[in-house]
Amino acid sequence: MSSPSTTDDSEEARAFLQSRLALFWKFSFFFMLIATTLGIKGPLKSPGLDLVLDVGLTVEAGVLWWWYRRGQRSIRVSRMVEFGGLLVYNCTAAMLGRIVLAGFIRDQALHTSEGLLMADAYLAALGLIGTSMMLVVRAALVPTSPRRTILYTALFCAPHILTSVVVIPDGGGFAFRAADSNAYPWMPAALIMMLGFIVFTSAVISRVIYGLRIEVREARRLGQYVLEEKIGEGGMGEVYRARHGMMRRPSALKLLRAERASGGSVARFEKEVQLTARLTHPNTITIFDYGRTDDGTFYYAMELLDGANLQRIVAASGPQAAGRVVRILSMACGALTEAHGVGLIHRDIKPANIMLCTQGGERDVVKLLDFGLVKDLRVDADAKLSGTSTLTGSPQYMAPEAIRAPDTVDVRTDLYALGAVAYYLLAGSELFNGQTLIEVCSQHLHQQPAALATRSVDVPPALEAVVMSCLEKDPALRPQSAAELRRRLEACGVEPWDDERARTWWLDHREALVAIQARRPSEPRTIVVDGGPRTA
Repeated sequence: MSSPSTTDDSEEARAFLQSRLALFWKFSFFFMLIATTLGIKGPLKSPGLDLVLDVGLTVEAGVLWWWYRRGQRSIRVSRMVEFGGLLVYNCTAAMLGRIVLAGFIRDQALHTSEGLLMADAYLAALGLIGTSMMLVVRAALVPTSPRRTILYTALFCAPHILTSVVVIPDGGGFAFRAADSNAYPWMPAALIMMLGFIVFTSAVISRVIYGLRIEVREARRLGQYVLEEKIGEGGMGEVYRARHGMMRRPSALKLLRAERASGGSVARFEKEVQLTARLTHPNTITIFDYGRTDDGTFYYAMELLDGANLQRIVAASGPQAAGRVVRILSMACGALTEAHGVGLIHRDIKPANIMLCTQGGERDVVKLLDFGLVKDLRVDADAKLSGTSTLTGSPQYMAPEAIRAPDTVDVRTDLYALGAVAYYLLAGSELFNGQTLIEVCSQHLHQQPAALATRSVDVPPALEAVVMSCLEKDPALRPQSAAELRRRLEACGVEPWDDERARTWWLDHREALVAIQARRPSEPRTIVVDGGPRTA
């Protein structure tokens, strides 16, 4: 496996390079601002063209700082602008050094060849130190391979050395230094020795910084995947945005850390990926890969979705349109129909586990997530993983039988949870709002849901009747399958939620969703409570 490069085309690398180049030119701006101020009050009695060039270099650095701070610049464009900016900067600085020398000779009335030569060598060395300081800072700030750093340092110091060795002031202008000048060979040799030290120092700094970045990236690599950003936390582990190292495919990676991997959790984690991978419905999350790292971290890769879960949708805009709710529930029923058909019960249907995303150019596509608590009705060994007396799920969305007798759950348990999700979408608030887990569970067992009219929302009666039928305490009174529920939903006759309405909604609420994502609001937690007998 090859090491990741800091010059790859990932969004992380692009953004990091742009931010570091902005920081470098910010440093250059203030460096030149100070240098220009000192030049005005410095040894030259009558600043002229030298001051103009100083101001020009300050402006150039400021403009590049501003440019890198705005928008999104590709890596290729950022590198090209950096190269051009450094070339102009250092060629101008090389000319500036000769102009400063001419002004110094004039103001100090230097006439002897020894005095002229000493001033020449002193200002040449001082100018090279200034140039090298910038390049050393660049090596420390900008992610670059040591080879590129060596090339840049040598290339951009060359104009200063060349002009210092070859060009000298001559009256009111400049001339080439005579071949028999006393400056040869010691002056060019001294400047080249300084250049060698500068190149070596910059390369070492760049190698250390570059190497540390690679080590950090390697530490964030799992199998063929590189972690980029934590985007959530599920019932069985953390979820990260990641990309495949070879195919560059963006993915969502779910992790179960070694320190959290007890025997039961590992078995449930493996069961989750194995069962989810059996499902192929377009409204079910797609699994790409599964593996385990050398340090014991379990992971699986799934499709990365562009959208928001229902918890955040409601947080952004409150109660949802009846047509949108029917569309969401119908797609979710499609996913559940396949799962139930192969004997799988989700057991953790809730708003945070249903996403609306854009896929294939279509908006508001439902994806059912997080099968970490799936029960396989066709496998008796499931009791060994969670126990027949285990209370499992999210309290606000648990059916009465899941609380009273967890081992009796069936497909109608998922339909109760989906009805609670529908109620949440239509009302903009949860079905029951007890202060404690026991109170919420008691409400599911004994309290009838309040009519949606009491929540100050106007819902078509036919749709409300379907939702309330899903929330019946007795499973026999609910729809008996996801397919039946879907047929009843589509027969409600509500105004359809089309792509244009979906597009308008996402445009209107984009900023609110970004703000909610930044806050990462708390979402209903999945619980697993063992209700079996205890021994002292």
